[in-house]
Amino acid sequence: MKLSNGLSIGGIGIAALLAMPGIASAEETKSPLAGRHVAQVAPQNLPPPQSFNQPQPQPAAIQGASSGVTEQAGVGGTQAYGRAGVLELGGSFGFSKAPSFTQLNVSPSIGWFFADNLELSGIISANYVDTGGQGSTYMNFLAEPSYHIPMTDKLFAFVGVGAGLGYSKVGGAGFALAPRVGLNILIGRSGVLTPAFNVTYNTNQAVQTPQGTLLAVNTSYGASAGYTVMW
Repeated sequence: MKLSNGLSIGGIGIAALLAMPGIASAEETKSPLAGRHVAQVAPQNLPPPQSFNQPQPQPAAIQGASSGVTEQAGVGGTQAYGRAGVLELGGSFGFSKAPSFTQLNVSPSIGWFFADNLELSGIISANYVDTGGQGSTYMNFLAEPSYHIPMTDKLFAFVGVGAGLGYSKVGGAGFALAPRVGLNILIGRSGVLTPAFNVTYNTNQAVQTPQGTLLAVNTSYGASAGYTVMW
């Protein structure tokens, strides 16, 4: 019995030892990494792709009015002062006084903003000048481009240069140049108050000399206050 049991036990042990290489071989066949410690590596977060195709910026340009003339400009309307298409109608009054010199000026005008903050105005200026008791009257017919700079929503600074024809009964026709600078102050719904300083050059005075007839330049300085309505 002992021998039989011993042989039996020994046979079982020998069979187990012989079977172990097969089991190991099977495990190796199923997984070459069996019995080894494999570290888990988290995938790295790659940066998003970037494009170096940088577009060319748009050059500065003046945008004109698409509809020609706008409507309902002013407070409560759809367009603000200085926007393309806004019309402006009114005039100005000027007065200058010095020893032995008096000048009065009345200038009706109409303006149109053909682009944002850029206006083209037609001005008819009637002037009366009294120098030492001798009075004279002359007219100026001017086309004035002007640039209006917004400072607040109700205040603009502007500069303009009017050029055109000057005429007087004594001196006849000549060239007229009238630069001016001032402010546009919005009042009420659509009113614009425009105080300004101006210089006017006229070449409509003829001077007789032994060498012939020359044109004399008449230069005057003054201040004016205008009132216009936009729509």
